[in-house]
Amino acid sequence: MTLRQTKETDCGIMGNTMTRIVIDTNVVVSALMSRRGASFRLLSLVGTGQFDISLSVPLVLEYEDAAKRWAGSRIALSEQDIDDVIDYLCAVADHHKVYFLWRPMLKDPKDDMVLELAAGAGCSLIVTHNVSDFQGVERFGIEAIPPKAFLERIGALP
Repeated sequence: MTLRQTKETDCGIMGNTMTRIVIDTNVVVSALMSRRGASFRLLSLVGTGQFDISLSVPLVLEYEDAAKRWAGSRIALSEQDIDDVIDYLCAVADHHKVYFLWRPMLKDPKDDMVLELAAGAGCSLIVTHNVSDFQGVERFGIEAIPPKAFLERIGALP
């Protein structure tokens, strides 16, 4: 059995109930801006086995673009540090190609991209600070919740 097969088994294909999520860009940027708060706590738990994250190339590019716009001003990290964080996320995430478009479904096309990834990857949750931007995702069996609510749900608040 390969590492990828093991990870897929752990994610629920064989009956385990590992939560699979998509992390919205605003949560990643918030975590990079401050080491305090639920966003940073969530990002620090990525790769620990408490949940799995799903990524697509467009979402990774959005993470990079948004974070680097704030590098040096609101984010006290170098561009290389940001690359290292994003590389880590890519290393531990389930990677997905999105083959379908339901656009426009939401107000912001970038939010549509997040929804498409969540639906295509079989994620049950989108973790975002902008829950109201994801109204209607319930039709896909997906819930949008803020980082603190997610951490409470998995029992990961200190």
